[in-house]
Amino acid sequence: MKPLESGDPVRLGPYRIHSVLGEGGMGKVYVGQDGEGRVAAVKVLHPHLTHDADLTRRFVREAQMARAVTAGTVARVLDARTEGGRPWIATEFLTGPTLADAVRSHGPLDEPTVRALAAALARALSDIHAAGLVHRDLKPANIVLTATGPRVIDFGIARPEHGLTLTTTGQTPVTPGYGAPEQVLGRRVGPPADVFSLGAVLVYAASGQHAYEGSHVAAVQYEVVHGAPRLDRVPPVLQPLIGPCLAQDPASRPLPDQIIRCFAPPRGAERVWRKGPIARDITSCEHRLHQLTTMPGGGAPHPVSRRRLLTGLAVGGSVLAVGSGTAAWWSWKADGGGPFDVPPAVPTPKARVLDAKKGDYVLGETPEPIWKVSSALAKSPAAPLPVRDVLVVAAAKGGIAAHSVVDGSVRWSAPDVVAAGRYLSLSDRSVAAVDGDGTLVTFVASTGEPKWTSSAQAASLLAADAEAVYVITEDGRVRAIGRSDAKVRWTVQVDVDLGEKAASRGLAAQRRLVITAADGSVVALDTADGRKVWHHRQLTDSGRAQVDRSGGTLCVTGKQLFAFDLVGGKELWSTDSPKLPNGNPAFWSSPTIDGVAVYATEVIFPVQIDIRTGKTTDWPYSGLLECDAGSPLVLQGSGLWSVAANEEQAAIQALDLSAEPRPTWTFPMLENRDHYWLTGDANRVFVLDGTSLSALPVF
Repeated sequence: MKPLESGDPVRLGPYRIHSVLGEGGMGKVYVGQDGEGRVAAVKVLHPHLTHDADLTRRFVREAQMARAVTAGTVARVLDARTEGGRPWIATEFLTGPTLADAVRSHGPLDEPTVRALAAALARALSDIHAAGLVHRDLKPANIVLTATGPRVIDFGIARPEHGLTLTTTGQTPVTPGYGAPEQVLGRRVGPPADVFSLGAVLVYAASGQHAYEGSHVAAVQYEVVHGAPRLDRVPPVLQPLIGPCLAQDPASRPLPDQIIRCFAPPRGAERVWRKGPIARDITSCEHRLHQLTTMPGGGAPHPVSRRRLLTGLAVGGSVLAVGSGTAAWWSWKADGGGPFDVPPAVPTPKARVLDAKKGDYVLGETPEPIWKVSSALAKSPAAPLPVRDVLVVAAAKGGIAAHSVVDGSVRWSAPDVVAAGRYLSLSDRSVAAVDGDGTLVTFVASTGEPKWTSSAQAASLLAADAEAVYVITEDGRVRAIGRSDAKVRWTVQVDVDLGEKAASRGLAAQRRLVITAADGSVVALDTADGRKVWHHRQLTDSGRAQVDRSGGTLCVTGKQLFAFDLVGGKELWSTDSPKLPNGNPAFWSSPTIDGVAVYATEVIFPVQIDIRTGKTTDWPYSGLLECDAGSPLVLQGSGLWSVAANEEQAAIQALDLSAEPRPTWTFPMLENRDHYWLTGDANRVFVLDGTSLSALPVF
């Protein structure tokens, strides 16, 4: 928030202007309050633009368009006038984060929440279309999550269904990746264009990734018109519901009423807006709004920083770059804040995908690593952890260190952290670890700034979700630590062998903490109270089982490859493993899920299995890639990455999944046959080789 400057109005109509909330190239947005104490966001066109009749008409038309929708699914226009030659629009404040902010802060929404979101937004579109309008710019930043549900804001480029565009040549009429193909091509659009935008919004909500991506705006728009949406990170159960919304042909897209029926959120799903991390954001927002608008002694309100004000505060149709056709929320620097005031996750810097046709590398030859850091890490059972712009690893001199994913340089270090105990990403915003005396400590992921701590008496970390961090205590129990207050939520004894030296691992999703125990068992606890919900005993004889999940399906490898219902624990299917020559059953490596495909190594050969049926697919790459039994399978770029090994040596190799079946790259041999790991993120494959760390390019 900025104080008023010379030239800023002190009153517009009934609204006393307190401060500047935001500013764009076309106008300013102020915090206003009328004589009865009601707060509004007041949008005003810049004085030097008021002589432009077209812009003024567009500005006034925005108010008229928004006023035509009277349902409670959109931000209401409270007033609109022209004063002193300057038109202004007052809209209601909507207390809550935008969908964009919520996903950045807490990660993708779970399946029930996505269903509730889809139904609510479809109702909003139905209301908008019933008023004879097309919104034309539905996107995560134009959706506010309030205590009463999602609300749609910003009618800056809305117009009647029969209306022609008012944008001029060279302007972007819609946010890249969210506008329908017909919008990108400049054709007349109707309600189906908003349905397409809704589909793109739901992809983002369910996966945290955009449906269409590219290195620049033109590339994104090309993908919208000619490509296919990226649904691979959307839970499989939601893919057939979201996919039709993104049909190229407008006539093939469903109607809003059909979307409401198809998504059918479970009973009580709307409680997500009143309970949980999003609800806490809303409550915090309401408190900050009260601080802003309370005027002791009739004076000005107490100062509140812009970032603190809008961490959970969205302004209905107002904090936007007016009239540009593309709207963006302003962001602010952190103001220091308290231990639980963690800045939003930083953008993930993506590496360039190499292309032999562009001369990036020679077919048959392996390119050089992007970077390599030798002898800078400690040998540790903890795997490297990519968190947006850093890679967290065990530091050579003890503790943990964060290396830049771009060049491998050390960004920060925490020498007192027990690296052997693993570390976790908290919504990609902070990193949790355990220090030498069992205290749970957290750091801002990008900078290493220490944040909240908890005397958790932790031996190792299990998992984390938006509510809590889950640990194994020093006396062998499982404990939940609240992320909002660092307090112990619950502590339970679990009747499985959790092992020593971080032998057990966890996965938290959909109100379940799944623990893969050291004795080969898999047990699920209710994250609300630690109560055991289901338990499958000794799925493997060779240590803990390996797991991955997609939506509500949990894949587990051990003696067989299993799929369980994550919430209830019901076995959905299992594989029939062949026998080894000695008569023992074959074993499986850790699973990797990509869309509806599960990749896992059966003894030494990777196979592809349909997650819906458990059947092995007719995969043309079967038998082409021999993997080390313990190698992870990493999907990055167009390749499947693994470690090929025999009794004497091992090397990183990549299989090109986009071309004819053939291994594409084989990197130099690993120096540490028994101590390696690989993982991937943002078009890089990270390799831990003993005490060296490197980043490999992808194709």
